[in-house]
Amino acid sequence: MGLPKQIMISSGIALLMATLFLQTGRTRSIPLQATVTPTPDRLAPPTLPATPLQADYGAKEFWSRCLPCHGERGQGLTDEFRQTYPPEDQNCWMSGCHGARPYPDGWTIPTIVPPVIGPTSLIKFQNAQVLHDYICAAMPYQWPGTLADETCWQLTAYLTRQNGLWDGAGELNQTNAAQLAFLDPSATPASLPASTPTPTAAPTLVPAAAGESNPSVRIVIILAAAVLVLIFSLFFIRRGLSG
Repeated sequence: MGLPKQIMISSGIALLMATLFLQTGRTRSIPLQATVTPTPDRLAPPTLPATPLQADYGAKEFWSRCLPCHGERGQGLTDEFRQTYPPEDQNCWMSGCHGARPYPDGWTIPTIVPPVIGPTSLIKFQNAQVLHDYICAAMPYQWPGTLADETCWQLTAYLTRQNGLWDGAGELNQTNAAQLAFLDPSATPASLPASTPTPTAAPTLVPAAAGESNPSVRIVIILAAAVLVLIFSLFFIRRGLSG
């Protein structure tokens, strides 16, 4: 057998082993599966955490009392938000609903319901105490002055936290609400004098899938194995020719 033919055979063996090594590495790897994220229900009630804060209770009260007019994000009665209702209920100002001639238990609502969460939404209120007093006196729109004082504080805590004016730790009440001034909505959320901010949980690191390796490292190993096989093949061929 001539030397060129032996070299071709050795090269073929090296390539075959490299291919087998590559296939073996592929079978050990675990393919990643796409995660399907369900579409959240915008009108679903909020879930209370294991240890609810005052603002968390306020989120529940906002959902049950304020959401129909102010939106699930406090954006106001926008055209986009009204699309979440059934078609027959999307025109809130038609006669028989909340228009000029509402049904017996209905009421007429303004054509513009302002946002209560967002930049400058609470800027007209000097502090949390003023906001609380307004909620108790004027809300809900159809039955003003009917909310319990505790509910007013819970709603005040929720709106203040959601607008980034307060960190939500502790409890708002008559002894500290006036100290929580609504001055600069872009400032860092304030803390109450005796409150302890809730620690932020460290992010969870997700380990790589079992059997998964770096493609660059695998290629280097394959090439090194092929070169070693080729070298040993040539070595034994030369020994055979010289023997």
